[in-house]
Amino acid sequence: MKEIDQIYHNEFGISFFWKKEQNNAYEKIQLVFKETGFYLTVAQLREFCQLVHVSKLKNSCCDDCAFKNSCHKFLLKTPCEAIDLAVNMEELQLIEDLIRGTLFTLQIDDFIYGVGRN
Repeated sequence: MKEIDQIYHNEFGISFFWKKEQNNAYEKIQLVFKETGFYLTVAQLREFCQLVHVSKLKNSCCDDCAFKNSCHKFLLKTPCEAIDLAVNMEELQLIEDLIRGTLFTLQIDDFIYGVGRN
């Protein structure tokens, strides 16, 4: 198995770069959750984050339900036009955390190893 350079993880999934020989492949991020893997650019990851946000707004009807956030499944659009995922609100929140955590870590790394260097 190839080695990875982990970016972020939570109880639902992980994001990482694949290591290739001496250098890491930083052009795309591997995002893995729910037995599914996506190989995305940063722009696609940002798009996915927006799709999750829109989906949360459309499907936030669990406030008064006894099974809050865990029973109702709906389709989540992905940056891959031909792929939608069936998720519940709890999974959607974990996916959002995974994506936002990944983007945040990438921004911090860009600052530390880019503009923030002396």
